[in-house]
Amino acid sequence: MTGFSEFGPPIPVEGGLRASTRRGSIGREWWSRRFIDVLESFADRNRLHRGRAYARQGQVIDLRVRPYEVSARVQGSRPEPYEIAIGVTAIGEEAWRAVEAELASRAVFRARLLAGEMPPEIEWVFAELGVPLFPQSAHDLHLMCDCPDYGDPCKHAAAVLYLLAESFDRDPFLLLAWLGRSRERLLQGLRRLPVEGAPDPFDVGDEPLDVAGFWTPGAGPAALRDRPTAAPGPPDLLLRLLDPPSVKVRRRPLVDVLGPAYEAMPDV
Repeated sequence: MTGFSEFGPPIPVEGGLRASTRRGSIGREWWSRRFIDVLESFADRNRLHRGRAYARQGQVIDLRVRPYEVSARVQGSRPEPYEIAIGVTAIGEEAWRAVEAELASRAVFRARLLAGEMPPEIEWVFAELGVPLFPQSAHDLHLMCDCPDYGDPCKHAAAVLYLLAESFDRDPFLLLAWLGRSRERLLQGLRRLPVEGAPDPFDVGDEPLDVAGFWTPGAGPAALRDRPTAAPGPPDLLLRLLDPPSVKVRRRPLVDVLGPAYEAMPDV
């Protein structure tokens, strides 16, 4: 049945999901392109070509991302749309805690994630911990479609995969949500975990207080100038690291209002 193809053109879908790119590659950001490149490395190119055409014609009726599974409906030439499910292997809670601890150990890296960015280095973190961020082969994707084509993927599942990549373009955290970690839970974990090497503000140490030298003047300005400067970080680093306040200014979160002001601050 691998040679099965639908008879006639697909039934047009009013208001169907349509790929934003009309020609060429699908996927704009590095993580979306990486997902598509991996997919195209092991999937049947003819079915991928037909699936890409379906995605651009708007044949996908709906698409939903949940932990470990993407579900969708795709309209073919038959009256009833096909039901598609695309699963991935579950990442255990212990593995997720290890990923969060590694991500949180780097202040600037953590700040970029808290700002909604997906740095390329995140793939290395997952790989070092033995948790692949992207599928490595066809065995890592569990594709199910109720059409008669037993291709892996069939064109209906391929259309969903291409639109899934474009969804990752708009929200990179959908990729992590598919792997089992919602954006909210991941960011809560990053805010909660300490930065590696950062001093504990409540740890006063075991040294006794030197009362005799308490009033002794500290280092002068000249000594301060001789100290090496710290590595620069983004100007709004504190806004990204701290828990956002509930205050709003004209219905906008306070962090969004203060962000441009922090960006405009000159380096000192």
